[in-house]
Amino acid sequence: MSSTTAETEGALETRGLEPVPDAERTGRTRELFPTWVAANISVLLLTMGAGLIVSNGLNFWQVLVVALVSPLLSYGMVGLISIAGKRGGSPGMTLSRAVFGQRGNLFPGALIWVARWGWETINAVTGAYAIITVLNICFDVESSTWLTVVTLVAFVACTFLISGLGRKILHICSTWSTYAFGAFSVLVLVYLLAETDWSAVFDKPAGSTAMMVAGVGTIAAGGISWVPTGPDFTRYLPRNASNKPLVGHAVGGAAIVVVPMVLMGAVMAVSAPKLSTAQDPVSFLGSLLPTWIAVPYLIMALVGMLLINSMSMYSAGFTAMTLGIKVPRAWAVSVNAIISLIFGYILMNVATSFMGSFISFLTLLAVAFSAWIGVFGIDMLRRKTYDGQALMDTKRTSAYWYKAGFAWQAMTAWAIALAVGLLFTKVDWFSGPLATSWIGRHGLGWLATIVVAAVLYAVLPKTPLVEKDAAGKGEPDLVSA
Repeated sequence: MSSTTAETEGALETRGLEPVPDAERTGRTRELFPTWVAANISVLLLTMGAGLIVSNGLNFWQVLVVALVSPLLSYGMVGLISIAGKRGGSPGMTLSRAVFGQRGNLFPGALIWVARWGWETINAVTGAYAIITVLNICFDVESSTWLTVVTLVAFVACTFLISGLGRKILHICSTWSTYAFGAFSVLVLVYLLAETDWSAVFDKPAGSTAMMVAGVGTIAAGGISWVPTGPDFTRYLPRNASNKPLVGHAVGGAAIVVVPMVLMGAVMAVSAPKLSTAQDPVSFLGSLLPTWIAVPYLIMALVGMLLINSMSMYSAGFTAMTLGIKVPRAWAVSVNAIISLIFGYILMNVATSFMGSFISFLTLLAVAFSAWIGVFGIDMLRRKTYDGQALMDTKRTSAYWYKAGFAWQAMTAWAIALAVGLLFTKVDWFSGPLATSWIGRHGLGWLATIVVAAVLYAVLPKTPLVEKDAAGKGEPDLVSA
């Protein structure tokens, strides 16, 4: 069982997995906007925008469509799933117990937790590269193995500190970083407008539709990874809070960052195509901008990446506790911090292709999260409330125990959808047997995963809730979940 300590009025959040009481639900929907802005402040969006030009062969107008559609799809799902947090007052993976069963939830929970390791590692490495680049520009410090270790440790330590403090500190930091990063992004945009050869940008021929659709999947994958996290940031909202702002702020907050940064990366790629494949994309970016812009911009981006990782570790702490790691949330975060250090060192000093590893990871990440999204999303359409006591009761007495701790309908749909998604997936080191099909060529394995999971769970018999006595015995409730 997790801590049941209520959140105090101070900055440090002490609440664990238990549902937030109505009296403490004082959050406001507008607080979500800077949260999702901060979740996207990453210079890797520039590199991914460059990749759409160089690797996918798209032109500027196609990149614009990709940049607009991607946050609409991915953060639209983030906003919709966030509604569950308002209804149940618990983190996303805790609410997932009501869908998969107390034991069954361990399977998607473990997969999502492991996937977060990779996401946090990528961001930690990018943050460390940003520190090294600033040191090189300002003090002519050359990169070395020991410097990568020091900067990586510093970045992860700051991430651990911020994520351990909780939701209130994250909101304050997100708000201020939104203003600062926005101001410097405008500065970069003005510089690009003045210095770019726009005839070369607009003369580039159009690429294939397949590569355009695949580009949507690549950019959207980052947003898809936040879907199970959405309820973590809405559980402090009143039950009667409007649903529309939850979706609107998620999409708007992401789009206001994703669209201009992807487009900036695409524009930069016309004169510097190596940006899309650079082993260290951050230092490469530093050489594209004048020092007076590059240094403050990278510092602001560094703050953004700290917040991205802090938000991820904040939710990862809840996921770890859901899996049965019986420590306070702040300490559960330390597990992911240590893993980020180990994998980050390997990626910075051993791996030969940072961007290749990143794109492969994003592709697999989207499939892994999509199977859960399809099942949980259909369950949300059926379920309007969650039993807080049953969510926290991990024994046979729980109404969410189902059969031996498993909701076989949800588990079946999740497992089959996950397998199907991998059949259509191709990355650097793995290729499914259906990767050359129309779905595979268009990079739609993640969408196929969501559809298969949703359809299977919708047609399978509903999982009955069971009211149980203290001995763990009971009869199925006629009202299905």
